Amino acid sequence: MENIEIVFENKDFLVVNKPAGLLVHRVAHEQAHELIHEKIYEQKTLVDWLVKRYPKIIDVGEDKNRPGIVHRLDRETSGLLIVAKNQKTFDYFKKIFQEHRIKKGYLALVYGEFKNKKGVINKPIGIVASSIKRSTAAKKMKELKEAITEYEVLTSFEYQGEKFSLVKVSPKTGRTHQIRVHLSSIGHPVVGDKIYGRKKEKIVSRLFLHAYLLEFPLPDDGILRLESELPADLKKVLENLKCPSRIIDKINKGDII
Repeated sequence: MENIEIVFENKDFLVVNKPAGLLVHRVAHEQAHELIHEKIYEQKTLVDWLVKRYPKIIDVGEDKNRPGIVHRLDRETSGLLIVAKNQKTFDYFKKIFQEHRIKKGYLALVYGEFKNKKGVINKPIGIVASSIKRSTAAKKMKELKEAITEYEVLTSFEYQGEKFSLVKVSPKTGRTHQIRVHLSSIGHPVVGDKIYGRKKEKIVSRLFLHAYLLEFPLPDDGILRLESELPADLKKVLENLKCPSRIIDKINKGDII
């Protein structure tokens, strides 16, 4: 909780840099069984931190369990997250998210080498029957919804016979687990993804996915663009895998993105 950084704040909203491992809000009862082995459902959340720091936020939003939360990040995903302080601002952000006027950027390390350096994954995502997992190709799915993800390969490299690619990813829709499901669906699961990738992961202790960019129009006027550096633990993973030094240098200088 002490690692929550406020990147931007004004009277109406704030943007935090969420550390990996922190739940945004309490999980639903039906999800808790998948987290019992780590007792994650008992841990403090970003919402707990927000309510303590901004008590009035408790009445903001449409769900009492997610006050002020306009969008979310998976527990193991680090990076930038918008939080509304009042209902008017919450409604504004909800509207521009629905209109796809918020640009989101992620950095992901995935398995394999891409044939095309840029591409668009346009595959509807649904919930697999009798599960909370998402899929693009399961035979029995419910709540199937449009999902579009753009990607750009920054570099590909090989370590001990295994090929990896570092990619910039921009989801154009906001489906749960969208990036993870889409990248896995084209044969490039995110390193560290134990649900949609390899069950046994030896390379990294958490999901290699970081929300580095948010860009959106402000309610009054102007455009706000915010960026977040790749966290130290993920930089270390790239160094250990002998990612090209020119990429490591750019990341350390903060100009890879």
